Amino acid sequence: MNPSANRYLVSRPIYSNQEFEQDNERNVQESATWWERLGRSCGCTDKTALRLLKRIFPVVDWISRYPVREWLLSDVISGVSTGLVCSLQGLAYALLVSVVPIYGLYSAFFPILTYFLLGTSKHISVGPFPVTCLMVGSMVLTLAPDDDFLLPLNDTNMNRTTVDVEAREAQRILVASSMTVLIGLFQVVMGLLQVGFLVRYLSDPLVGGFTTAAALHVLVSQMKTILSVQTGNHNGVFSIAYILTDVFRNIRQTNVADLVAGLLTIVIVMVVKEVNTKFQHKIPVSIPIEVIVTVIATGISYGVNLDSRYGASIVRSIPTGFTAPRPPDQRLFWQMLESSFSTAVVSYALAVSVAKVYAAKHDYIIDGNQELIAFGISNIFSGCFSSFVASTALSRTAVQESTGGKSQVAGMISAVVVMIVILALGHLLEPLQKSVLAAIVIANLKGMFKQVLDVPVLWRQNRADCLIWIATCLASVALGLDVGLLTGLVFEMGTVVVRTQFPTCSTLGSVRGTDIYRNMKDYKSVVEVAGVKIFKCNAPIYFANIDYFKEQLRTAVGFDAVRVFKKRNKALYKIQKLIKKGQLKPTENGVISVNTLGQDNQGFEGEPVTAPQHGEVEEGFRVDWASELPVPVTVPRVHIHSLVLDFSAVSFLDVVAVKALRMVIKEFIRIKVNVFIAGCDDEMVRNLDSLAFFDEVVTRDLLFLSIHDAVLFIRLRRLSHGLQNPILEKNYKEIDYFTKAEDLTETYDAQNRVIYGLS
Repeated sequence: MNPSANRYLVSRPIYSNQEFEQDNERNVQESATWWERLGRSCGCTDKTALRLLKRIFPVVDWISRYPVREWLLSDVISGVSTGLVCSLQGLAYALLVSVVPIYGLYSAFFPILTYFLLGTSKHISVGPFPVTCLMVGSMVLTLAPDDDFLLPLNDTNMNRTTVDVEAREAQRILVASSMTVLIGLFQVVMGLLQVGFLVRYLSDPLVGGFTTAAALHVLVSQMKTILSVQTGNHNGVFSIAYILTDVFRNIRQTNVADLVAGLLTIVIVMVVKEVNTKFQHKIPVSIPIEVIVTVIATGISYGVNLDSRYGASIVRSIPTGFTAPRPPDQRLFWQMLESSFSTAVVSYALAVSVAKVYAAKHDYIIDGNQELIAFGISNIFSGCFSSFVASTALSRTAVQESTGGKSQVAGMISAVVVMIVILALGHLLEPLQKSVLAAIVIANLKGMFKQVLDVPVLWRQNRADCLIWIATCLASVALGLDVGLLTGLVFEMGTVVVRTQFPTCSTLGSVRGTDIYRNMKDYKSVVEVAGVKIFKCNAPIYFANIDYFKEQLRTAVGFDAVRVFKKRNKALYKIQKLIKKGQLKPTENGVISVNTLGQDNQGFEGEPVTAPQHGEVEEGFRVDWASELPVPVTVPRVHIHSLVLDFSAVSFLDVVAVKALRMVIKEFIRIKVNVFIAGCDDEMVRNLDSLAFFDEVVTRDLLFLSIHDAVLFIRLRRLSHGLQNPILEKNYKEIDYFTKAEDLTETYDAQNRVIYGLS
C-alpha cells in the first residue's frame, strides 16, 4: 500500500468561532412558545386521533398486521408452555408474599390481560417476580404479623394462644393488594409525567448487586419452608440474621419428608434447566421440568398420604374460581408509601431491562414511558382482584420466547391456561408439598446468584462500578431491600459526584507536523508547544469541581497568576522607591544603580531618557521579569505567553463555574498571558452567552474551533508582533480588569489559599 494513500492534507482558514460564523451562515432556530406547542399537540385530525389511539393502545397497531398463518400456531404452543410455568411460579411466589397460593394464580392471570392491550414488548411474560414479591411480602409481614391475630385457647391449665388463620390471611391479601394498587398508581403517574428516564439511574451494577442480595433474602426466607420449621416474622435491618437464628434454633423440628422433597426438587430442576440451556439449539421445546416435578410430587404426596403419615406441610386448599373485586384499603397507603415507590421503580426497571434484551434481539423498539403506564394499570387492575405486584421474570420470558412466541398473543394463551387451572385444575394440586414450591423458587434463583461472577470482571473493568455492586449488595443484605436500594442509589450518585468533582485533567502537546494534540504523559513523541500551555479538563465544570479545576490549572502552568501579579507589584513599588531616592536611575541601556560604577542592571530596559531630578519618578521603564531584579523580591517565573483551554470534553458550566472561569482568565490576562478557549460546541457557546460570560476584557475573540486553530493563531500573531512580549511590563499601574464584586471574590479566594496552605 502506498504510504501517501493514508495521508490527507487540508487547507482552510484559521477559524475563531466568530470568523467561522461569519463564513458559514448559522441556521435560525425558531423556538415555539408554550401556547403554540400546546395548540399543536391539542389539534385533532383523523390521523392525530389514530396516532394517539395507537400510542395509548399499542395492540391496535400490531394486531391489525398480525400474520395469523405464520405466527398463530407458534404463539399457541408457546402460550401453553408458558401458562403451565406461570401457574406453578404463581403458586410458588405466593409463599414469598406470605399469602395463600391461590392468590399467586390470580397474580399470574390478571396482569396479562391489561398488558396485552397497553404493553409494547412482544415477548415478555408478565406476572410475579421473586424480588418484587419479597418486597411486598416484607410489608405484609410488617403490617399483618402473627401477633396481631392471636386468640386465647380454652385451656384451664395454662394460658395458651393460637393464630386466627382466616383473619390473618384476609388481612395479608388486603395489604398485598392495596400495596399493588399503590405501586400501580406510582407507575402511572411516572408514565404520564414522562419520567421513565429516571430508571436509568439504576445502573447495571446497582441492579446486579440489589438482585443478588434479594436472591439471598429469598433463599433464606424459603429455608423455613424447605425444613418446615417455625420462625418469627422478621424483616428490615439484619432480618437475614434473625431468620437464620430462628431456623437453627428449631432445626431439630425439621420434617424429613419436606426436606427430602425440597432438596430433590432443587437438584432435579437445576440439572434439567442446565440441560435445556446447553442443548437449547438441539431441543425443539424446552423440557417443562417445573410442571413435571410438580405433577410427580403431587401424585406421590396424594398416593403416600404424606400429610397424615409424615406430617408434611401441603398446600391443602386451592379454591375454585375468582374472588369478587374489591377496592384497596386507602388507610394503609401512608404506611407503605416509601416501600411502594421503591418496589414500583424496581419492578419497572427489571421488566424494562428484560424487554429491551428481547427487543434488541428481534429488532423492535420499547417505549419506556408506555411500559410504565402499562405496568401501572396492570397493577391497579390486578390489585383490585386480590393479586400482588406484576413484573416479569427472565426465566419465564425465556420459555415464552424459546418455545416460539412471536407476540403477546402467546401471553393471552398463557392467561387462558392459568384460568383453566384456576377454574378446573387447581384443586388437583392441593396435596402438593409447600417445600416443592419453595424448591422451585430457589432453583429459579440460580441466574441471580451467578451475578456474583460479574464482580471480578467489574473490578478489572471499572472499580467504581464494582464498588457500587458490592455496596448495594451488602447494604441490601444487612439493611433490608428498601433501605439497601436507597443506600446503593446514594452511593452510586456519590461515585458520580466524586468522578466529576475530581475530573481527569491533562497537559496536551503536539504531534510534530500534525493537528493532533495528546496528553504529554502518554506519548514520547508528543512535545509541548513553545511558550504555550494547553490544558484539558475531561468533565463538566460546575460549583463542586471549579476549585479543583483551578488547582489543577495552577499546577499545570507552574505558577499562581494572582501571586505573580502581587509579587510583581511589590517589586515595582520597591523599584519606584529606589528611583525616588536616587539609588536607581533609568538610562539608555536600562536602569542602573548609582553605586554600581556604571554597570548595567540587566533587569531593566528603557528608552533614551534624561536623568531625572531627585524626587521625580520615571514611569517609562520596562522590567524584564526573566532576569535578576535589583530588589530583594522573589517573583515567580512565567514561562508561557499563551494558555489554551481545551473544552472539547466539557459538556456544561454553571453560574458559579462561569464567574470563576472569567476571573481566572482575567488573572492571566493581567500578567500578559493570553488565554484562548478551544473546542466549545455551539450549545456551549450559547450557554456561555446566557450566563453573561463575556464582557469588555473576556471577549468572544478568545473562542476557537479547535486547539490547532488557537495555536496557529498564536504563532501568526507572534510572527507579526501582534502579541506583547510577555516578560516586559510597563509599570505597576493596571487597567480595571475586575469589577468591584470580582475584586472582593479575588481577595476572598486569596485569603482561603493562604489559610489552607495553597498559596
